[in-house]
Order: sequence, then structure tokens, then C-alpha cells
Amino acid sequence: MKKRYLLLILIVLSIASLFIGVTNITPMDLLNLKSEEVQILYLSRVPRLISILIAGMSLSIAGLIMMQLTRNRFVSPTTAGTMDSARFGILVALMLFTSATPIQKMLVAFVFALLGTFIFMKILEKVKFKDTIFIPLVGLMFGNIVNSISTFFAYKYDLIQNMSSWLQGNFSLMIKGRYELLYLSIPLLIIAYLFANRFTIAGMGEEFSKNLGLNYRQVVNIGLAIVAMITAVVVLTVGMIPFLGLVIPNIVTIYRGDHLKNNLPHTALLGAVFVLACDILSRVIIYPYEIAISLTVGVIGSTIFVYLLLRRKAYGL
Repeated sequence: MKKRYLLLILIVLSIASLFIGVTNITPMDLLNLKSEEVQILYLSRVPRLISILIAGMSLSIAGLIMMQLTRNRFVSPTTAGTMDSARFGILVALMLFTSATPIQKMLVAFVFALLGTFIFMKILEKVKFKDTIFIPLVGLMFGNIVNSISTFFAYKYDLIQNMSSWLQGNFSLMIKGRYELLYLSIPLLIIAYLFANRFTIAGMGEEFSKNLGLNYRQVVNIGLAIVAMITAVVVLTVGMIPFLGLVIPNIVTIYRGDHLKNNLPHTALLGAVFVLACDILSRVIIYPYEIAISLTVGVIGSTIFVYLLLRRKAYGL
């Protein structure tokens, strides 16, 4: 699919998103908006739309980077324990720093997400049986262990309800004053684009990278830091959005190949379109009530994941 078609779909869905909600606002109302309607658009629906676009782009590109660095199409923040580690970091911040600001919570979540990702990468180095499917299963098991530890401490310190708010991704809470932290993802996406060619070389292996004069460890660490920071920001602000960083890069790779730098714009656009479509579906399927975005993306994403597993031989896995 060409970028202009994705961009056109994104614009159409974005316009539709602004006019879907309990309060009925139509495009014709823009000619004569009441003060209440202005507030709804300015304080709720526009911040929600921006949050959806940034989160969709960020997590999709984070998944693409992880897929490239690990040389495995099924490794993403969801299947490498990165999201679960970020969630554990938020719990630690709630336990130890009760008056922490969102930035401080984000930094703690980033440290834990980065640490969890590094542990997964070390496990990856030790695993001899590097099957395409086996590696993400190891990551899922590692993530479940981290999640179990988080749940244990959440029950012990009576924070299970607080953690539940970060377990399910939800854009309905994205209002002015609560979503701005997501803007931190934008410079990270720019850095990812600037380092795209280096990530591509690093994905070819340590020996190959060194032969080309690339500092392999430094590039891998930068990539993992970008992934961890994006994950921490999105999980803290929006919540857990599973499988997004797994299915979108795979879909783009199927029809565009493995050129990371060329795939970044397509991955970002398709990720934003996918999350936006899922959010609209979440809002209309039981209107006027709403389904959590993590449930919608989880169901659709896991279905696509199973499909990709079944057809993996068709594109060279």
C-alpha cells in the first residue's frame, strides 16, 4: 500500500474520530460551535486523537526496531517483556515515591523497561535453539514472570487497583493535561529515523557490523533505549497496548521488504491507522459505552499474530 493511500485513510479516520462520542457533534456544527462543543473538542477529542496517533506510531516503530536488532520477526515490546517491565517500574514508583510526578514515574518505568529488555537480550544470547517461534515464547514467559512479581507486590501493598488502571490501555482518559507526556516520543522517532541505517547493519550480526566499522554494542544499546523509553511513555500515559509493535512491522515487511529506513514511514502510518480504526470500533460497537483499546487491539492483533505464525514459511521465516 502506498503512503498516499495510508495518509488519506488516516485523514478520513481522524476526521471521523473527532465526531464520534456521546455528545453529538457534526461537521456542520463547526460553522456555529457552542461553548460546550468547543470545550469537548479542545479538551477531549483533539487530545484523544493526538494520543492515538502518537501511541500508534511510536509502538509500531519500537516493534520494528526490536525486530531488526534481534533478527526475529516475532520479537516486540509485547513478546520481550518490555511492557511488563515498564509496568513493574510504575508499581515501584507508586510504592517508593508516593508523591512522584509523571516525569519521575516515567523515568523509573524507563529504567525498568530498559533493564527488562537487556535481560531478555542476554537470555537471547544464551539460547542455543534460536527458532523463530521459540524466542518470542521465551520472551512471553519472561514477561509473565515479571508480571507475576508485579501482581504479588501490588497485592502486598494494596496497589492492585492502581495497577489495573495501567493493565488496560484506554484512550477515554486522554484529556488536556494528561496526554502531553506522549510528546516525548516524537524526538525519539526522529532519532530512530536518523539511526535507521545503523540499526539495519546491526541487525546483520555483530561480526558483520564490526567489519563495516560500526560500533555494534553502542548502536544496539541506543535502539533498546529508544524502545524502552517509548514503551515507558506509552504505558504510563495510555496503558498496555499488546501486539501492536508485533503485527504492524510484520505486515509492512510482507509487502515492502526488510529495508528499515524505507519501512519507518509506512510502519508509523499503518500503526496510527490501525490504532485509530480499533479505537473507533471500540467506541461504536456498544455505543454509547466504550471498550478498552487494549481489548480491541489485543483481539485483532493476536488473531493477526496467529495468522502470521501459520504463514511464516511463505515469506522466508
